[in-house]
Amino acid sequence: MVPLLLVLGLMLAALPLVGSGSTWLTLTVAGLAMGMIVFIIASGLTLVFGLMDVLNFGHGVFIALGAFVATSVLGGMADWTGSASLVQNLVAVFAAMLVAMAVAGALGYAFERVAVRPVYGHHLKQILITMGGMIIGEEIIKVVWGPEQVALPLPQALRGALLLGDAAIEKYRVMAVAIGLVVLGAMLFLLNRTKIGLLIRAGVQDREMVESLGYRIRQLFVGVFVVGSGLAGLGGVLWGLYQQMVVPQMGVQINNLLFIVIIIGGLGSTLGCFVGALLVGLMANYAGFLAPKVALFSNIGLMVLILLWRPRGLYPVTGR
Repeated sequence: MVPLLLVLGLMLAALPLVGSGSTWLTLTVAGLAMGMIVFIIASGLTLVFGLMDVLNFGHGVFIALGAFVATSVLGGMADWTGSASLVQNLVAVFAAMLVAMAVAGALGYAFERVAVRPVYGHHLKQILITMGGMIIGEEIIKVVWGPEQVALPLPQALRGALLLGDAAIEKYRVMAVAIGLVVLGAMLFLLNRTKIGLLIRAGVQDREMVESLGYRIRQLFVGVFVVGSGLAGLGGVLWGLYQQMVVPQMGVQINNLLFIVIIIGGLGSTLGCFVGALLVGLMANYAGFLAPKVALFSNIGLMVLILLWRPRGLYPVTGR
C-alpha cells in the first residue's frame, strides 16, 4: 500500500511547485499516459524475467517492430484514419495494435527458440545473445522500412484535447491510460485467478514437481515469452503514436527507461512495474516542465532514492 501512495505523494508534491492548477492537471494526465505506455512495454519484460528468469536485452526490437508494423497498417487504412468518425479511427488503431502484437509475438516465438532457449540459466550469455539479436533485428527493420524516421500521425478524431476548465487533456492520452488499465487488469487476473497463471507461478517455484503432474512447463514458458513480445509490440504502437514518429533505434532508446522501471518496481513484479512506470512518467513530465536541464537525469535520481529506501525495489519478488 505504501508504494502506491508514492504516486499520489509525487502528484501532490508537484502541485505547489507547478503553481497553476490547470497546468498541473495537464502535466499529471500527460505523465500518467506516458507511465501507462511505459508499463505496457515494460510489463512484457518483467513478465519474462519474473516468470522465466530470462534477461532479455533484445526486448527493444519487438517495440520497434510493433511501431513500424503500425505505420504500414495505418498507412493502408488512410481513409479510416483520416475520417472524422471516432469509431472508424478506433477500428484502424486497434487493427494496427492487433497486427503489431501478432507479428511481434511470432518474432518472439522464433527468438525464444533460436536465441534464448540454448542459454536458459546463463544470465551473461542471455545478455550478450539478446543484445546481438536486437542489433540484427534493428538492421532487418532498416532493410524493410528504411533507415529514416517514419511519421505516425494520430488519426483525425484522436487529435486535439478535451478542455476541463483551463486544463487541456489530450484525447489520445486518455485512451492510453484506459488501455494501460485494461492490460494491468488482464495480467493480474491471468496470473492470480486462472489455472494457467497458477501453473506458470508453480512452474517457476518447482518445475520438476509440476512436470511430474503431467503439465508441459516449457510450452507454458514459451507462451509467456510470446505474450511478453506481443505486449512490447502493443507498447511500440502506443509509443509511436505518442511521439507521432518512429525510428529503427527507438527500442534501444526506450530500453534504459524500461530497466529503470523494473528495477524501481522490484525485478519480476507486475504491480511494482505498474507503480514504477507511473512514477517515471510523472517525474519525467514534472521535471521537464520545472527544470528541463535536469529532466534527463530525474528518473535516475528517482531510482537511486527508491533503492536507498528499498534496495530490492518497491515490490520485491522472493528469491530475486
